[in-house]
Amino acid sequence: MHTGSKAKKPTLLSAGVVVVRDKPGRCSYLLLRAYSHWDFSKGLLESGERPIAAARREVEEETGITQLDFRWGYDYFETGPYRHGKIARYYLSATTQQQVELRVSQELGRPEHDEYRWMSFEEGLELLGARVRPVLEWAHHKTGGIMTD
Repeated sequence: MHTGSKAKKPTLLSAGVVVVRDKPGRCSYLLLRAYSHWDFSKGLLESGERPIAAARREVEEETGITQLDFRWGYDYFETGPYRHGKIARYYLSATTQQQVELRVSQELGRPEHDEYRWMSFEEGLELLGARVRPVLEWAHHKTGGIMTD
């Protein structure tokens, strides 16, 4: 486990996944945009839900991706507290699914995200904010920047 902060237990925990797929010679990372903010798929845990289950559920609800391969294990990266003490926990998974479907949220009546892109590490670093950039750096380090079977 790697933690970006040594804060007290969070009042709110969200869980998500850095989803990667193979592009010739390098990893491609799935980033989602809501308004002007880029991030990875994530969301709050439901009552009694384990973080890894919430992370899987959020990926499917937000992107339609169901095929996740946690080939690097269930290690995770947590951000420091933000907005009302929330902490985001990110896992790392590969997928062979390229198609992303920005599904309509029942709560919002529209998709949670406005756009998605499969990006290189360098492209992601340019678009991600300071809170999420270390998550991408962690994922890139774990994958070595390339996909291996």
